[in-house]
Amino acid sequence: MFPEFIEKLAQEVDGADNAHDVMIFTLSTCMWCKKCKKWLKDKNVKYRYVDLDQIDSGEKIKLLKYVRENYKPDRISYPFLVCDDKFVIGYDPNKYEELLKPGGN
Repeated sequence: MFPEFIEKLAQEVDGADNAHDVMIFTLSTCMWCKKCKKWLKDKNVKYRYVDLDQIDSGEKIKLLKYVRENYKPDRISYPFLVCDDKFVIGYDPNKYEELLKPGGN
């Protein structure tokens, strides 16, 4: 679903629930990003993530350009969760539940 350069940057967290393609763009120091990762792990959701503050600035620029062009968010803040072809900006477990339920997309 994502370009190869993003897949190479991503770290995977295994989970039994792999019904959806979940990727989160985060910052390693962000409290809400940590809560998002914990929420997904507690729900046993398989996901991938990229901590944008831990990657090369050139890769970060390419990644943010990809996000802006493909999802057209009104803003980018973190966590930025992508589930299949939908996205949620910020920590919002209720929206995550909606996207992750069977037929939630």
